[in-house]
Amino acid sequence: MRKIPINQPSITELEIKYVNDAVSNGWGEKCYDYINKFENLFKEHLGSKYSNATSSCTGAIHLALLALGIKEGDEVILPEITWIASVEPVLYIGAKPVFVDVLEDTWCIDPKAIEKAITKKTKAIIPVHIYGSVCEMDEIMNIAKKNDLKVLEDAAEGIGSEYKGKKVGSIGDAGVFSFHGTKTITTGEGGIVVSNSLDLIKKIKVLNDHGRNAEDPDHKPYWMRNYGYKYKISNIQAAIGCAQIERIDELINKKRKIFNWYKELFEFSPVKINIEKENTKNGYWLPTLIFDEDLKVNIDEFFKYGKSKGVDFRPFFVPLSSLPFFEKNKSNVNSYKLFENGINLPSFHDMTYDDCKEVAEIIISFIKR
Repeated sequence: MRKIPINQPSITELEIKYVNDAVSNGWGEKCYDYINKFENLFKEHLGSKYSNATSSCTGAIHLALLALGIKEGDEVILPEITWIASVEPVLYIGAKPVFVDVLEDTWCIDPKAIEKAITKKTKAIIPVHIYGSVCEMDEIMNIAKKNDLKVLEDAAEGIGSEYKGKKVGSIGDAGVFSFHGTKTITTGEGGIVVSNSLDLIKKIKVLNDHGRNAEDPDHKPYWMRNYGYKYKISNIQAAIGCAQIERIDELINKKRKIFNWYKELFEFSPVKINIEKENTKNGYWLPTLIFDEDLKVNIDEFFKYGKSKGVDFRPFFVPLSSLPFFEKNKSNVNSYKLFENGINLPSFHDMTYDDCKEVAEIIISFIKR
């Protein structure tokens, strides 16, 4: 039986060429060549002044929070709906995550809920551009400015998304992206921090090099004033990333094409899919479908049905407060409803219209059972 995966990277001869070069020549004095090139290409694409590539987006979040001055006991506001990687670095630091509800239409963090959650201990907001949908960044930045809070944009899923002509991730004090193998562009594993603050990126680079700082007046080999971390990306991974960025318009455009096929196929079905609000552009990392509540769809049964048909669907993110190591907060009503009725649809570069049609027919046949 032919299978339709949820996602897989698009690797061409260009990626292979760059990787072969990195493997053959990217050592010694050249061991940072592709890393430097990748960082420069990405910040130019994004319109940000500075960047620092990392081994994962989780590491990028950790470094950014530390550089932004988040400390043990501080509170950080996040959306209830996101992947656990958005919040784990908050826990690494010993800060307290505060989960607030998301908007019903974009599934992104609700600015009004942010305002209600602010206390004297609140130091930062992490808006997440979930599945490529775009957060209400003007409102969020105004709230942050009014309350002297830092904004770290989690754009792990936001490649190709824009807010009022600006690429997401470039609007807050810092932004982070993921290059996991499922993402629109990939380095296999990897991430990046971007910012328009040179001071912030300098702090991140020191933190990411075991605390070594060449600008320290006491600097000498293998000496550091404070300990740091190592979330470095490899030159070989960065080589893949360079090729992917050179193809980025092609990769983003195909994501949008796949979504528009789905939009057409589900036009008359009792479901909701990702929206693109005025003055935004959705990168549609993962086309996502929300079953109407009155259908009373059993999501577990649906996944069994999809698997029997050879299609790899994915569940909507679990509300973070439902996890056993957090305190449950079912007052975040939208988040819990979305989780109970949401699924992600396959979306990989080589998908055809017929693939999307097959996926849609499976979903529609399940609804009609």
